[in-house]
Amino acid sequence: MKEKTGHLVMWVQGLVLVLLCARLGAGAILEKEGETGTAGEEAVQLTNAAKNGDAKADFDQNRGLVQEKKRVALTFDDGPSSKYTPLLLEGLKERGVHATFFLMGKNIEGKEELVKRMQAEGHLIGNHTYNHVELCKISKEAARTEIEATNQEIYDITGEYPMWLRPPYGEWQKNLDFYVNMFPVLWDIDTLDWKSQNVNAVMQIVESEIEDGAVILMHDAYQSSVDAALQIVDLLTAQGYEFVTVDELVLP
Repeated sequence: MKEKTGHLVMWVQGLVLVLLCARLGAGAILEKEGETGTAGEEAVQLTNAAKNGDAKADFDQNRGLVQEKKRVALTFDDGPSSKYTPLLLEGLKERGVHATFFLMGKNIEGKEELVKRMQAEGHLIGNHTYNHVELCKISKEAARTEIEATNQEIYDITGEYPMWLRPPYGEWQKNLDFYVNMFPVLWDIDTLDWKSQNVNAVMQIVESEIEDGAVILMHDAYQSSVDAALQIVDLLTAQGYEFVTVDELVLP
């Protein structure tokens, strides 16, 4: 009996303690209601905004705490080059930057390990035809042969068919995408690196034309292009740009 009474007293004491804590907690909430009426509501609004995909806008407009980075895509045509592409890949790796490489089919043979390295290090691999032909000056059947031959070369090495195509000279036949089922990728900034083969000239073009969402055209076939590309990465990174591959820039 004494043992049962002891248990009952302990139970009653526990219940009283719970009720007392509940009252104290309620009082504290009431006392701070004025404070939480603003801060608490903002927290709820931000949570709801996040669910609706609007949290970034709230932070940007009301506090300026979160700012979306400007993005840019660095692209290279005509490779791979056994001499210059490895230097470029090493420099990009050191900087944690991914680029897009549009490969020519006839340049792939003997450089399969370079293509594998591109894929392994997170770069996007695209198609630049087999012989660097102007697609608008040949038949659709011949254009498809040029494109599919390079696609097959890349697939045999990477196990993936490219989805992105850089048409040489920017020439694209109307409705050709119905024949090859690929996305043509042009550019916003032509560095003319192949023409000047001068780092300063390339840098001047980029600095004068750079903007958010720009696709930069270069070639991994010259030492000056490698040097300029890495300087571009360093310069634009310092300016708050984020380097992404073409698919990340184009696809929502």
